[in-house]
Amino acid sequence: MTRTLVWFRDDLRTADHEALAEACRRAERPGDVVALYILDEVSPGVRTLGGAAKWWLHHALDSLQQNLAELGIPLLLRSGDPGQILRELSGELGAQRVHWSRRYGGPEREVDASIKAALPERGIEVESFNASLLHEPWTVQTNTGGPYKVYTPFWRQISVRDPGPTRDRPAALGSLEAAEDSLPHARLGTETLEEWELLPTRPDWASGLRSTWTPTEAGGQERLHDFLETQVQDYDDARDVPADDDTSRLSPYLRFGQLSPRQVWEAAHQQSPDSVSTFLSEIGWREFCWHLLFHFPHLPHTNLRSQFDAYPWKSRSESPEEFQAWAKGRTGFPWVDAGQRQLWETGHMHNRVRMASASLLIKNLGIDWREGEAWFWDTLVDADAASNPANWQWVAGSGMDAAPYFRIFNPERQRDRFDPKGRYINAWIPELNTPDYPTPIIDLKASREEALAHYSQISGKG
Repeated sequence: MTRTLVWFRDDLRTADHEALAEACRRAERPGDVVALYILDEVSPGVRTLGGAAKWWLHHALDSLQQNLAELGIPLLLRSGDPGQILRELSGELGAQRVHWSRRYGGPEREVDASIKAALPERGIEVESFNASLLHEPWTVQTNTGGPYKVYTPFWRQISVRDPGPTRDRPAALGSLEAAEDSLPHARLGTETLEEWELLPTRPDWASGLRSTWTPTEAGGQERLHDFLETQVQDYDDARDVPADDDTSRLSPYLRFGQLSPRQVWEAAHQQSPDSVSTFLSEIGWREFCWHLLFHFPHLPHTNLRSQFDAYPWKSRSESPEEFQAWAKGRTGFPWVDAGQRQLWETGHMHNRVRMASASLLIKNLGIDWREGEAWFWDTLVDADAASNPANWQWVAGSGMDAAPYFRIFNPERQRDRFDPKGRYINAWIPELNTPDYPTPIIDLKASREEALAHYSQISGKG
C-alpha cells in the first residue's frame, strides 16, 4: 500500500493542485489517496474565521467533497489540533506520506514546521507544494537581496515572470465506494459539516450571501470565464463605478483556493495584453500583500511603520456609538453607509468604497485601523490574513507602500465623482432624503485638520 494523506487548507479545489496531483500520480488503487480538512481553532496565533468566511467555507467544503468523490477520493473532516490529528490519523490509515500546500503566515508556518519535523520520526514522509501564489516570497528579492517594500518595483519584476503552467484535474482513481471500503474503521470517526455549525441559524443572516455568490470551484471558473469574456476590456474605467460593479469578484475564490492565481494568470494571458494589464496588476497587489505577510508576520496586528505607534487612535470601546454607526451604515455619509450596508448584506464591498470607508473610520473618526480590520475580517467573504490587514495599513499610512499619510478620502467628493446619479447609494439607502436617515456624525473638515495635525507630529519619528 502507498497511501497518501492530502491535507487541504486554503486550497479547496481539484484542478491545478500540486499536492493532490502528485498524490494521485503515485496512487495504484482506490484508497491510496485520502483527503483531509482540519478546522483549526486551537493553534496559537492562527485566526479563527469570521462569520461570512465560515459561511463560504461550509459550501466550499461541500463542493470539494463532491468533486473529490468524483475522483474516488474520500474527504475526512476533523477539528482540533492539526499535529495531533495528523499523527493519529496517519497511523490509523496506514499513510506513508502527507502532502499539503504551503502557507505563509507566521503562526501557520510554525504549525506546519512542527508537524513537518515530527511526522518523519514516525516514518511518514512530508511534502509541501505551492498552491496560493504565482511566486513564493523567497523567490522574489530586490537587487540587494531583501524583500520589496514598495509595490511598483515588485510588480515590475513579477509581471514579466512566467509562473509556470497549470495542472489539470487528476483522473479518477476508481469509485468512492471502493476507496472507502479500503479504509480501516477509523473512517467512520469523521466529523460532518453540520456538526461544525458554520452556517448562521439564529438568526440566519446569510440570505444576501446566498443570492450573491456561488461558492464552489465550478462557480469560480464560471466567474473567471464570464469576467474575461465580457468585462475585462472595460476594466480600467468600469472598476471605479460601484453601481455597475464591473470588478472581477474573484477574490473569495482566490482566498479559499477554489481558483489558483496561476489559473487566473493563464486565462488572462489568452486575452489582449492591453485589456488585462490593469486587472493583472490587482492580482499582483494580492501577491505583494502575501509577500509582506511572509517577511513581516506581525502585519495583522502591528504598525509596519513604528512611528505610527504614537498616533492617538481610539479603540472601539472608547467610541462605541461612532463605531456602531460606521459598522451599520448610519454615519450620515451616504457613500460610506451604502458600502457598509452592501458589506453586511453580501459579504462584499466595492474596493473604491472600501478605501473611503476605511479612511472615514481611521482618519475622521480617529478609530484604530485594527478595529476596522477586525470588522472586515468578520463580515467579508474574501477576508484573508494578508490582504485585509495590508490594505487597512495602506489606508492608515502605517504600512509598507502606504498611501501618503496626508491622503484623506472625502466621501462626499467620492460620491460626486463615482456615483453622480446616485445609482449605487439609492440601491442601498432607500430612506435617503427622509427624516429616517441620520445627519453626519462628524464634521469632515474639522476632523481632517485634526488628523493631519496628528500625522504631522509623528511623520518625522521612527
